[in-house]
This record gives sequence, C-alpha cells and structure tokens, in this order.
Amino acid sequence: MPCIVGCEAISIDMIDERFTVGEHIVNKDTVITIDGTSGNIYLGEAPLIEPSLHEKYLHEFLKMADKFARLQVWANSDTPEEARQARELGAKGIGLCRTEHMFREADCLLIMQQVIIAERKEDRVDALDKLVKLQKGDFMEIFKVMSGLPVIVRLLDPPLNEFLPKEHEVTKKLDLLRAEGKGESDEAKKLELLLKRAEALKESNPMLGFRGCRVGVLYPEIYEAQVKAISEAACELVKQGIDVNVKIMVPLVATGQEMCMLRANIEKVVAETAGPFGMNLHCKIGTMIELPRAAIVADEIAEYADFFSFGTNDLTQTTLGVSRDDAEGRFLAAYVQLGIFMDDPFRTIDRKGVGTLMKIAVEGGRGVKKDLELGICGEHGGDPSSIAFCNSVGLDYVSCSSMRIPVARLSAAHASLGLLN
Repeated sequence: MPCIVGCEAISIDMIDERFTVGEHIVNKDTVITIDGTSGNIYLGEAPLIEPSLHEKYLHEFLKMADKFARLQVWANSDTPEEARQARELGAKGIGLCRTEHMFREADCLLIMQQVIIAERKEDRVDALDKLVKLQKGDFMEIFKVMSGLPVIVRLLDPPLNEFLPKEHEVTKKLDLLRAEGKGESDEAKKLELLLKRAEALKESNPMLGFRGCRVGVLYPEIYEAQVKAISEAACELVKQGIDVNVKIMVPLVATGQEMCMLRANIEKVVAETAGPFGMNLHCKIGTMIELPRAAIVADEIAEYADFFSFGTNDLTQTTLGVSRDDAEGRFLAAYVQLGIFMDDPFRTIDRKGVGTLMKIAVEGGRGVKKDLELGICGEHGGDPSSIAFCNSVGLDYVSCSSMRIPVARLSAAHASLGLLN
C-alpha cells in the first residue's frame, strides 16, 4: 500500500463524499489505481501482475552474491507457507518462528483462553494438552519445509491478556445474556471468568510487564506444553527420515537465573518426550537479547545459552525509552528531520546506543563461549546499513521477513566486500 504524503491538487467534499482533481470528480466507492512508484493515479482498476522474485537471472545473481557474503540470511516465518516462500527466496534457515501467531487461529485461541481462565493447574494442563496436538501439526509442516536447515522456535512472548477479548466486548455480551434471562447459563459463567481474568491481567505497560520468560517461570506448564509439541513434531519427522534442526528460543531474559531455570526445564521436557521414540533429540537452547540488562550481563546468560538472537525491535524501545507505536505517529519523523536521530532507529540500528549494547553482548557471550551462535531477528535484519553493522560486529546471520531476503543477501555480500558500512 503506497503512502500518500501530499496532494495539493485534490479538493475533498466531505458532505457529498467525493473528491475533485481538475476536471475529474471521483465519487465514493469509485475504483482508482495508485502507482506507488510514480505517484500517478488512474481512474478505474488497472490490469496488474504479481511482482516476481523468481526470475532465473535474479537467482543466479544472488547465488554469486552469496559466495562473497560472510553473513547468512535467514527468515522470520510463522507458518508453513511463509517458510516455503523463504526457502524459495534463498533463506538459509528460520531465525524467528513466533509461536503466539499460531494461537490466534480460532481453535487455538479458544483453547488458549481456557488455559488463561483456568483456576487450577490441572485444568490448565488439560487445556494445554489440546493445544499441543494443534501446534504439533504446524511445527511438523514447518520442519518438513525447512528440512536440513535450522529453525529457531521462540516460546510464548506476548502478555496473556492479548489472547482475551476486550473487557467492553465481554461486558456487552454479559449484559445481553442477563437481559434475556440467561445470567446463570454456562456461557454467562464463562464470560464472567473471562472478565475476571482480563481485569486481573490488565497492565499499565504490557510491553514491560508479565510477558516473555516471566510467564514461563510462573506458569512452567505453558512452556512445557510448547516444548512438548516442538519435540514430538521433531521426533516423528526424524523417524520418517527427515533432517530436523530445531532450536528453542526463550524470550525477554534479563538474568542468568531465568535462563538457567528455564533451560533445565526445557531439557527435561525434550528428554522425556524423545524417550518413548527411542532417541536422544539434540536441540540447542538460546535466548533473545532484547533488554539492555541482558546485553550487559551477556557473559552470565551465555553460561546457559547455545545462541543469542538480538531482538532489536524491543532492544531499541527499551534502550531509547521510546514506544514505537506511540512515537511513529507523533514525534519520530520530526526527530529525524531535526537531526536528533540521524535515521529512524526502528528502521536502521542506532549504532551508538543499541549498537554499543550489541557489541557488549557479543564480547561478553563469546568471551564465555567462543562458538556461541549470534544472529539478529528484529526488523533491522532486512536493512542494508544494519546488515553492514551486524557483519562488522561478527554476527553469524541476519533474519528478516521473506520479501526482504533478496535485498538482505545482496547487502550481506556488499558488507563483506566493504561496499557497505
């Protein structure tokens, strides 16, 4: 979708719901076509073709670029379809598979809500068992598509209240049921539980609240269920002769103690799950570095991690004290115009701030483990300037959205050749 940043020739009539440009009057619901490259606007629906990134010569060119690149390019993919597209575009692995996106499917969402409103651990575990079966199928498809290549699966990251309906929606439904004389029905009781949990989980700043590994520490059964689904999917595919290379990532770690505790639990579940299959499932366990403290105590965290992946979206927010959602619509563009920020820090890595923390984490982590695998999975992973910085500090790979893979591959080659800094 192109961005309209200015059009002096247009006159908008809000009452009659139409606009005028020169002699042309365009009424509500009239189809127009906007060329986002030239800025031209055409009346009617222009014939279009899908852009192709699968041209033979482009693939040959990018293969040549790969020979010069030191950094590998991986993809952020949450579904089998995204994984398939990433592989076709030359991704050498999946650097971020966000499990919470699977929970937003209708069936999974209802089960996740049962998990959240459960007042007893036994009820939570029962609901989680259903979730394991659904998630296992998704993991199997992704692992099959990426056979032979690494897949990093991130355990649940968002706060639990993200999976609950809005309070006003629940209240409205409850009021309607009560008005119909159904205030004591099972549906009404479930809505009351949802409302109670939504109120209990409400936070002033969810991004800095009860999310990420904090949920895994206090409700270990949630992470255990996810690890079980990952492990069962991997074991079943290995039995079929498919080469599975799965890694598990713990989000929002800030202390070595968190990583130590969660790693022990993950290893226990992996071993218990793989045992009945008669195999020893090798699964690397690492974390996302997305908090300033995590970068500063990276040596402590590295004792219990096989890899670090820099989550630079949140690392930028927590380093600058800036909420991306709020800043982008209010003051961020003005800060770039005024030269306070040289670039939008959510598009290009802030090298002096965020970049310095990344360097500290690289030195601290590799000071403990020379072979510690290092990557980046924030949005910066597809930005040429950020890729050059990642290359300079010694990361092993960058992970980005599928459509940015071609540019990332070329940028990785340019960075190695000194054509990008």
